[in-house]
Amino acid sequence: MSRIVGIDLGTTNSLIAIMEADGPKLIPNSLGQKLTPSVVGVEGDHLLVGMTAKEYQVSHPDRCASVFKRYMGSDWSVTLAGRKMSAIDLSCCVLRSLVADAEHYLGEAVTSAVITVPAYFNEEQRRATIAAGQMAGLKVERIVNEPTAAAIAYGLHEADSQKTAVIIDLGGGTFDVSIVEMFEGVLEIRASAGEIFLGGEDFTDACVSQILNQAGMKFEHTEMQEPLRVSRLRRECEQAKRRLTNEASTEVRLPNSQGEIEPDAPRYAITRETFDLWTKSTLDRILSPIRRALGDAGLKRQEIDEVILAGGASRMPSLIKRIEELFERPTRCTINPDEVVALGAAVNAGILDRHESLSEIVVTDVAPFTMGVEICREIGGEDRDGYYLPIINRNTTIPVSRVERVVTRAANQSKVNVSVYQGESRLVKDNQLLGSFEVTGIPPGPPGQEIDIRFTYDLNGILEAEAVIVKTQKRAAQVFTRHMKNLSENQMKTALDKMQALKAHPRDEEENRLLLKWAERLYMELPHRERNRLDQLITGFEEVLESQDQAQIKIFAEELGAFLKAFDSFEGEQGDYGTSPSDE
Repeated sequence: MSRIVGIDLGTTNSLIAIMEADGPKLIPNSLGQKLTPSVVGVEGDHLLVGMTAKEYQVSHPDRCASVFKRYMGSDWSVTLAGRKMSAIDLSCCVLRSLVADAEHYLGEAVTSAVITVPAYFNEEQRRATIAAGQMAGLKVERIVNEPTAAAIAYGLHEADSQKTAVIIDLGGGTFDVSIVEMFEGVLEIRASAGEIFLGGEDFTDACVSQILNQAGMKFEHTEMQEPLRVSRLRRECEQAKRRLTNEASTEVRLPNSQGEIEPDAPRYAITRETFDLWTKSTLDRILSPIRRALGDAGLKRQEIDEVILAGGASRMPSLIKRIEELFERPTRCTINPDEVVALGAAVNAGILDRHESLSEIVVTDVAPFTMGVEICREIGGEDRDGYYLPIINRNTTIPVSRVERVVTRAANQSKVNVSVYQGESRLVKDNQLLGSFEVTGIPPGPPGQEIDIRFTYDLNGILEAEAVIVKTQKRAAQVFTRHMKNLSENQMKTALDKMQALKAHPRDEEENRLLLKWAERLYMELPHRERNRLDQLITGFEEVLESQDQAQIKIFAEELGAFLKAFDSFEGEQGDYGTSPSDE
């Protein structure tokens, strides 16, 4: 039986590791390097992967692809030298390269792996990762969240006393934060949050944009018209970003339209302060996921005992400073942040392999997204569908089983369609459809016939949705696994707009629209215990908007606005979700 390897399939770089008797060990690639750039290129009939492809990309950006991890689970594709390739295809190329390196190093076939993903990857993205592994000839034994892997690499489960830590993982293309609790050999993930389109690449692009602006060019236009210039400039800015980690200032040379650095090329001085100013808005985006994770864990910043950094981009001084100011304590980064996730993946692989040194480790994880079903509600005297009933809330410890009761809306209704969704919005049109099934045989009777819907979700990403007619105990069920074929794109109904003919309907007033959008956005960020109150406020506000009673609209708007302001300030105690109006 072949050993299980651990793989960090990263946005910028990928790594592979194995659990040895003396601990996890990274496996070098054919160049003797531990990091393999997640870049794929096509030159003639040859496939290029890794550092070779990365170098080729500077001069032939149209024949290479990178940062494709961000598009896993989508219909995105790129054409390289006449070959159309999806994110799964490109990820498969990287995985095959890593597996070849491991087989050469170990002297045996490699057929099983633990692969890490961002904590905030949804089910489609996780399925796509498994599909890439299967295409590369691997049995994907488990998908593990990257911050979880980092926590294991640091041995947090070995803590002598109970401790709560936050893992801040800023990689090349994604940002994750996880709250973990350690005690007596148990590593419990309390909450996770993240941002798929936030990473070191975005800081580099911010620098590229500023340099082009100073040269009188626009980033988007130049990238389309002069791709060689932008490709080379991106490399220059990436290197400058790395230098500014240890130096107070550096400079960037502007390539010509052919991507060449001429002797008299314009030079732009960049200080660390300038870089921080250019990237401030990008750095600010880390706050919302941190807030969500703390809120879902029910913790304040002051209750965090340790802050651990992971991911190559976590080396940036501006990030370290912001995090240390936020949590009012020094950060810990004693393991190479580029390598820590892969090392943790190897430990996870060792656990599955029943490695003798790991027998006493217990790891729990959480559901990254809320899962629920579509329901209808009575609004303004009318039944309206498209509303979301959460059954398993995000950051619930898994494995877990939860049940909610629903009722029929029509007399003598004989069947119900159960549509299963994943996401954080109160409207299903903004969530992801996982699938559906039908419950038939409901006995004749008045509206209100009861049906229990139970979700059971495990560590392997298997979701069983079961519906039971309470009166007859007749059961219908559907199992959703990460190994099933990707479902088709959601084809949702167009949102109802029945008040369009009214010239001055309050819903069309900007303040009310803004208030609703603000509320719907905050609803997605709040911990589930606060969502019920906000849901009541939103529904009440929608009701009075339908009534067009201006006095009532003003009262409800003030109440809703007060709630939003109370919970949407990160700096205050309530911004940490330590207390709330509903708790008092």
